[in-house]
Amino acid sequence: MEIWRGIQATPTGWGRSVVTVGVFDGVHRGHAQLIGSAAKQARERGLKSVVVTFDPHPAQVVRPGSAPMRLSTLSRRCQLLAELGVDGVCVLPFTKEMSRQSPEEFVHTVLVERLHAAQVMVGENFRFGYKAAGNLDLLRNLGQQWGFSVVAATLEGNDEATFSSTYIRTCIAAGAVSAAAEALGREYDIEGIVVRGAGRGGSQLGFPTANLSYESDVAVVADGIYAGWLTRADGSRHAAAISVGTNPTFAGEKRTLEAYVLDFDEDLYGEQVSISFTERLRQMLKFDNVDELIWQIETDVAQTREVLKRQ
Repeated sequence: MEIWRGIQATPTGWGRSVVTVGVFDGVHRGHAQLIGSAAKQARERGLKSVVVTFDPHPAQVVRPGSAPMRLSTLSRRCQLLAELGVDGVCVLPFTKEMSRQSPEEFVHTVLVERLHAAQVMVGENFRFGYKAAGNLDLLRNLGQQWGFSVVAATLEGNDEATFSSTYIRTCIAAGAVSAAAEALGREYDIEGIVVRGAGRGGSQLGFPTANLSYESDVAVVADGIYAGWLTRADGSRHAAAISVGTNPTFAGEKRTLEAYVLDFDEDLYGEQVSISFTERLRQMLKFDNVDELIWQIETDVAQTREVLKRQ
């Protein structure tokens, strides 16, 4: 899969293509259905498939300070898109200038002139252009003018909710990681670098943890203890009991994300890893003394083993 930043960087000789357009934060099940269908259509027609996405989030430019917490870094988003079989990802830097583009200008400059769209596949609620003035009807009219067809995908969901990035953020903020996983089609994960923390896990408690430093605008699950996994850059996956919170037993103030990796004694400091969340075990608690905390951690680790064994 090819990745390029800016429409002007589109590879020379890029032929006619099936295009999907969206932020696609998290690449949830609805996104995957749409993008996977586009890739399949392209293969069947002997065309290229390309995803057009934006960085930063448009809301960050249009309404500074209002952008939602991200469900994935750009690199993770591209990795997930690659797994869906697309041929290319065009990352458009979203700027003030781009926010002022008319729908007609966006279609001509991006979809027609550079990507040579034969078909455009979008969600049924798709809006585009200055002040989101463009809708499906306008896109279809422009498609007739420029020679591309438009397919609108219905929104995915279950009996409780339509799957959307907003819904998933709500689940994550509540610690409802199982519901988030259903909507995503996989467990929610956070990428980062393992850094040195306070050091209490190993020296005082007997449970050394990998303390994760992550990007500040990434959505983090609600405070609590979780069963989950730590995955290293080489793809190896290790069971982990995960703590998110301020460590109230030690009067902590800084919110941390740290994982005790079960049956593991290698040094992870400085490594790029991801931590994924399978099930929330309990809320964050303050204990009267260290002995009580150690007993609870032992219980959490045993419960983690059971949860992941069932999985």
